Amino acid sequence: MLAGGVALGRPSAGIAQQMPVIGFLGSATPESWAPRLRQFNQGLADAGFADGRNVRIEYRWAEGRNDRLPAMAADLVARQVSVIAAVGSTPAAMAAKAATATIPIVFEIAGNPVEIGLVSSLARPGGNITGITTLNSEVEPKRLELLHELLPAAATIAVVINPTSPAIAASTTAILQATALRLGVRLIFIQAGSEADFDSVFSTIAERNIGAVVFGADALFTSRLDQLAALALQHRLASIYQFREFAAAGGLLSYGASLTETFNLAGNYTGRILKGEKPAELPVQQATKVELIINLKTAKTLGLTMPLSLLGRADEVIE
Repeated sequence: MLAGGVALGRPSAGIAQQMPVIGFLGSATPESWAPRLRQFNQGLADAGFADGRNVRIEYRWAEGRNDRLPAMAADLVARQVSVIAAVGSTPAAMAAKAATATIPIVFEIAGNPVEIGLVSSLARPGGNITGITTLNSEVEPKRLELLHELLPAAATIAVVINPTSPAIAASTTAILQATALRLGVRLIFIQAGSEADFDSVFSTIAERNIGAVVFGADALFTSRLDQLAALALQHRLASIYQFREFAAAGGLLSYGASLTETFNLAGNYTGRILKGEKPAELPVQQATKVELIINLKTAKTLGLTMPLSLLGRADEVIE
């Protein structure tokens, strides 16, 4: 095991020297991202590459700690990897971009890469970076709307954000404030910068007698989905997050991009670059598929009746 990450499927030294190396910069943990890794590797396979056969992957896992990402990105650059896959979070992509202007980078993020300065345009990224973007900021208001549809009498809803991701936190705050104003709902924003803050977050929500919570998109929360879903259920909170894994772990609702699509595309772009295509000439792809997942078992535990209007729109109902 390497510091801050894991390496899988290591070939012998002689073979390794002949193989291109992918530096995989992950913002969460390998356990929480197991389904995503399968999709990334499938996309890589579709381009003709398999870890340990004709490519080697060096993994670095930040475990939800954004402060670790710059050093991990710098380490991958020092190892002269062939391409960096900085996937799953904006901070990972920004750390990779700051670390190198020459090694190709493939990102997978839930924001606008032009607005945050990752690329000059979607059609012609320019430089050494391209990737996949999802409809997260565009659908973020929908998560609040879904909770409001389920609990129209709830006058106040909590929103949990990570202050160590200031750009994402600011964007989430602005977008949801505007949505709340339209819906006539009051929002309470609560900060959680590390796992150690979770207990105080839920204590604050309980003290204010709030019955619903939206988790803002963040690698910290993504890497702790099981824990957050369990805490929300323990505190009898109607909860929503962007990824299916949250609802599968016991969260009430999830609404967001299909990671099956985004990580597959990121793996495919990584393979295409290994074959010689230039990031500057590969347009940023916008994944458009979104999924609504409802955990009906959790709804029953919370004593909630799920409206037929929601059930009828669900892509999956967990019973």
